[in-house]
Amino acid sequence: MTRHMHPYSEPTPRWCSCAVPDDDLEPRSSGISRRNVLVGMSAAGVLAAAGWPGAAKAAPGDDSITITIMGTSDLHSNAVNWDYYKDATYSDSAGNTVGLARVSSVVNEIRATRGRERTLLFDAGDTIQGSPLGFYYALVDPVTQTGAIHPMAAQMNAIGYDAVALGNHEFNYGLDFLAYWISQMDADVLAANAVHAGTKVPAYTPYTIKRMKVKGRPPIRVGVLGLTNPGVVIWDKVNVSGKLEVQDLVEAAARWVPVMRDAGADVVVVSAHSGDSGFSSYTGDLPVENAAALVAEQVPGIDAILFGHAHKDIPVRYVTNAETGRQVVLSEPKNWGQRVSVFDLTVEFSRDKWSVTSGSALTVNTNTVVDDPALVAVVRAQHDAVVSYVNTPVAVSTEAMSAAEACWKDTAILDYVNAVQTATVAAAVAGTPEAALPIVSIAAPFNRAATFPAGQVTIKDVAGLYIYDNTLLASILTGAQIKDYLEYSAKYFVQVAPDAPVAPATWTNNLGTPDYNYDQFSGIDYGVDISQAVGSRITGLAYNGAPVAPDQQFLVAVNNYRQSGGGGFPHIAAAPVVYNAQVAIREAIVSYASAAGTIDPADFHVENWRLVRNGTPAF
Repeated sequence: MTRHMHPYSEPTPRWCSCAVPDDDLEPRSSGISRRNVLVGMSAAGVLAAAGWPGAAKAAPGDDSITITIMGTSDLHSNAVNWDYYKDATYSDSAGNTVGLARVSSVVNEIRATRGRERTLLFDAGDTIQGSPLGFYYALVDPVTQTGAIHPMAAQMNAIGYDAVALGNHEFNYGLDFLAYWISQMDADVLAANAVHAGTKVPAYTPYTIKRMKVKGRPPIRVGVLGLTNPGVVIWDKVNVSGKLEVQDLVEAAARWVPVMRDAGADVVVVSAHSGDSGFSSYTGDLPVENAAALVAEQVPGIDAILFGHAHKDIPVRYVTNAETGRQVVLSEPKNWGQRVSVFDLTVEFSRDKWSVTSGSALTVNTNTVVDDPALVAVVRAQHDAVVSYVNTPVAVSTEAMSAAEACWKDTAILDYVNAVQTATVAAAVAGTPEAALPIVSIAAPFNRAATFPAGQVTIKDVAGLYIYDNTLLASILTGAQIKDYLEYSAKYFVQVAPDAPVAPATWTNNLGTPDYNYDQFSGIDYGVDISQAVGSRITGLAYNGAPVAPDQQFLVAVNNYRQSGGGGFPHIAAAPVVYNAQVAIREAIVSYASAAGTIDPADFHVENWRLVRNGTPAF
């Protein structure tokens, strides 16, 4: 059984429809409001509001000390509390805030209370991709060409991270870009299970050991092991194939934890870019994607695990190791800097060595602090450049378009993505044998809050519609394979009686399937009969008014994540690839819109699919 989870994000849209916060009402020249960096609550009030227990206390006995490990994960290039797509301070319905500048304020408070010498700061990966800031300095104005310090490296160095694990998204921009970022980092950058292809030799530093000084005693040696996600070899196949392999997390931890203990580590912490569910979003014989709890259960000698990847807030989880019977404490901080995990580990000196006797964890909400002004200053110029970039006009839309109903209706705004993908592939295969094949295109509703306004459309509007750094490919599928693909996609809907009330918002996300795993085709006609059981829903599959034959071939425009197997859709990963020029889909949309100058739904919007119940349109 697999649980289909996207490695990039959570089902909840990145942007909410809530009112613009008060901060946005203030005049600003930099995109960061003055109010956002003013000193707020007292340190005690901030941390008490977050549920933090307060000052560290030694356990009974003169030889026990409490040390504190802080951790973040899935920062995704969120440097300050800013939403580039709304051009406003970030806000959501839960009152969350984002950014390393917020994290820095929490870290400063904890260090001040606990003592810098008793704290360490780690990260569990997915750092350099995921926001327009990361995209801009990787592809628009690459730091690898300008020689600039990557904004996330600059901030992490300023905060003083001690170690950072690699997430799967670190590989999105290629190994050379990753190497450049690593070269700029003061912290150790770790990934024990990313090995050179065909070997067991780590391609990156596997672990590091940090020393905490203790007066009158030997130092406490805290080892941290970094583990990345096996899905890298699927999701970034084009970047790592033949170069890197990613081992099973349990296998790698079992290899390296004894090495760390032999090297003198008194405390062993794992920083893993891997959720704790035990399931994977992919199929096949690849190691488990979300293996953090399995590592705790199966590998002896681990005291704590900081984990990420699933974009969840898991303040604490205890897992009993099957071999030793000891509890391992785990914590996952919510993504984008919304939470900071805080582990308190009590270590006792006995028989000439330190060992952990107990551990606890919680997560601190960064909405209880304000942006650290020093961290804002570190990236202000780079942030300003991105604000200017995303506000660049690209075209004029003849009418407003919205993705609000894109999960259950064929909408113009999603058809625009398919129109661009189709046109790009058609131009690329012109003059080749594949040009004779009919072209169809696949897109999914990534963000229900996406809109194109009537009038001027900017880069931020395009980026709000297409939120991932995917590239475009074209593969060949048969009619029978497309039918299978559509049946798999249609599991997104719950089964609805033919006479049930029309309530489409309640029909989606069946079996926990996120919006981004509901793929819609353009170029062919079909119905999705949600009154039928999963696997028997696609009706009237036709091309140019004629039924699609099982052996009929189609050229399919598809993104690299899906073509590489992401989401577990049938046939597409094994299909022949006839086009792969590494064109970023978001950039293709911008270029297409800029060249046309006008976005008019009359030019591209065709309602080629519909929801039906027992053959009758659902609405």
